[in-house]
Amino acid sequence: MSPPSLSPFLKLLLLLLLFSVIGADPLYNICGTTGNFSANSTYQTNLNRLFSSLASKVSASGFTNDTVGQIPDQVYGFALCRGDVNSSACGSCVDSATQDVQQMCPYDKAAVIWYDFCLLRFSNGRILSSTDNSPEFYMWNVQNITRPDRFSKLLYLLLNRTTETAANSTKKFATGTVSNFTSAFPTVYGLVQCTPDLSRTDCGTCLRKLYNPLPTLVVGKEGGRVIGVRCNMRYEVYSFYQGNATLALTAPAETASAPTPPPASPPLATPAVPQGGVHHALLIEKRDDEFWWPSVGAGKKKNATGIVLAIVIPAAAAVLLLISIACIYYWRKRKRIPKPPYETEGEEIPSVESLLFDLSTIRLATANFSTENKIGEGGFGAVYMGLLPDGREIAVKRLSNTSGQGLGELKNELVLVAKLQHRNLVKLLGVCLEEEKMIIYEYVANGSLDTFLFDPARGEQLRWGIRYKIITGIARGLLYLHEESQLRIIHRDLKASNILLDAEMNPKISDFGLAKLFGGEQTQGTTSRVVGTFGYMAPEYAMRGKFSVKSDVFSFGVLVLEILTGRKNSGAYDSDVAEDLLSYIWEKWRGGRGLEIVDPAMGGQYQGGDVLRCVQIGLLCVQENPLDRPTMSTVAVMLNSETVSLQPPGRPAFCQGKSGANASFSSSNSALPVEKSDPQSKSFPVSPNEVSVSEIDPR
Repeated sequence: MSPPSLSPFLKLLLLLLLFSVIGADPLYNICGTTGNFSANSTYQTNLNRLFSSLASKVSASGFTNDTVGQIPDQVYGFALCRGDVNSSACGSCVDSATQDVQQMCPYDKAAVIWYDFCLLRFSNGRILSSTDNSPEFYMWNVQNITRPDRFSKLLYLLLNRTTETAANSTKKFATGTVSNFTSAFPTVYGLVQCTPDLSRTDCGTCLRKLYNPLPTLVVGKEGGRVIGVRCNMRYEVYSFYQGNATLALTAPAETASAPTPPPASPPLATPAVPQGGVHHALLIEKRDDEFWWPSVGAGKKKNATGIVLAIVIPAAAAVLLLISIACIYYWRKRKRIPKPPYETEGEEIPSVESLLFDLSTIRLATANFSTENKIGEGGFGAVYMGLLPDGREIAVKRLSNTSGQGLGELKNELVLVAKLQHRNLVKLLGVCLEEEKMIIYEYVANGSLDTFLFDPARGEQLRWGIRYKIITGIARGLLYLHEESQLRIIHRDLKASNILLDAEMNPKISDFGLAKLFGGEQTQGTTSRVVGTFGYMAPEYAMRGKFSVKSDVFSFGVLVLEILTGRKNSGAYDSDVAEDLLSYIWEKWRGGRGLEIVDPAMGGQYQGGDVLRCVQIGLLCVQENPLDRPTMSTVAVMLNSETVSLQPPGRPAFCQGKSGANASFSSSNSALPVEKSDPQSKSFPVSPNEVSVSEIDPR
């Protein structure tokens, strides 16, 4: 007998659980006390240049430092990645750090932020020549070890030997293990690291101060770490780093030959503020996101099986409990709420208690959906601004009964957006399922990008600096969807009207109703029903239904070129030369007149080289062959580093030259239906296709 299939609600619940672990938060951050800078000041400009430099250079060696500007607006900074992480993870971590630190320490002239894989520090003081390791903070495993005196001796042996190895290496990084000393202890794993610009002596001195003597807070604990700005150390009773240990030690049954560690430090008092104005931080809570799990079996050697059991058994019990509660709630909800006449089997919208809004609350917030509060209209339905009783501003997307999109899209968007947390993705607050279906988002003050971009008057507000910020922000959001979230996500409907702008004109990608989820190693798929907006769809998707991350890259390229020109990718431009935007830009580029495409609304206030670089990136993204398009990680590097050379682009897809002959395909030759996603989308008359529009199951 085959096992019963999961209901749509249970699939939704499991997906929400999966998404709950997406994203990596900072371990800790400290904002400096050396002053503040004002918005759009010279110091902020220098700081942005510093961040760009650090993020683009750190991947090569895992460490970089730089100084930007002149006194009194000079900025010093450095970035360090953990020695065992690859260049991609290193670059991604530092890029996140440059964004997060600005959110956590806005307008501070000095700050430091730590992650598991990297740290970033900047200041208006001369920090590059200092070997001082402050500020420091401590973390430890809450589980106690048996026989702490013996354990401390062996730990001291491990840390002392790894310190010698690290200090004598060029990377100033080493890992090690100590084992086979007695059945009462598990193998101990250690990691030490200094910034590579420290000398051998300075590195050794810095590291030994971390454990000589061992801080009282970590004495007798199964794991502990001391983290500073110049050096750090960590030990655990399980392997927490990547790759093999630099050295493996075997200790005797007794510790007669092991060096005796000095006594532990006295208990720490309330952190004091040392000279320099930056205080020491003391982090004392257990961090579940560090995966610091208790030992399995007192007095027995902890192994991989024990770790797996310690993780899987509680997780499985929690999931079963949640499923049981959800099934009861779901059954009662189905009995209580009649199915709307337009809802069909298999499309039920499951309810998630924590995300539910009452209809009365939404009506009150939007003044009963008054026309004065209406801020937009899309394929899903009307969008209204509202104000909740707690003072939060919201945007309510209301599903129209005649909408080209439907319940599947609403469910898809709920699953995708509820747990996606990124500064360049719109934040979902909840749903309303009473009488009609609505999605509630954070309110984004400046509305959608198209209302600025294609309006000559409002377009003047989009000067070059803002347009570049929008381009790079969209790139970061797509990079997160494609590579940094736990499941690969293909948006499939990236366009100007789906980019929202907040009060500071930061872009946020919205409208995930047509998105696709990929699990495991899957990178592409095929559908027999093409959905999206004509003009933004890649040729392989529009013609053959093939979609991948490169489909989104194509849409991104179109969007970049629209941002640069202020023109839609539809209509005619310079009809003697080309009939569409891509052809128009290509003819200008090929003729060495790339700057002629620039939107006059920018007022000529830009660096020609910067604009031409973005034009070239846009053209590379709209190449006809998906293999010729860069990935979003490559795009991010190209946007943030002027030293990276770019390949010359070829003729873009759908490009018609002066002859007017279509180099790709004609829309009249399409063999697949294109579903409307907004009033401007095009639809071709073909035989009906009953394949569902979107799925929420990872493929």
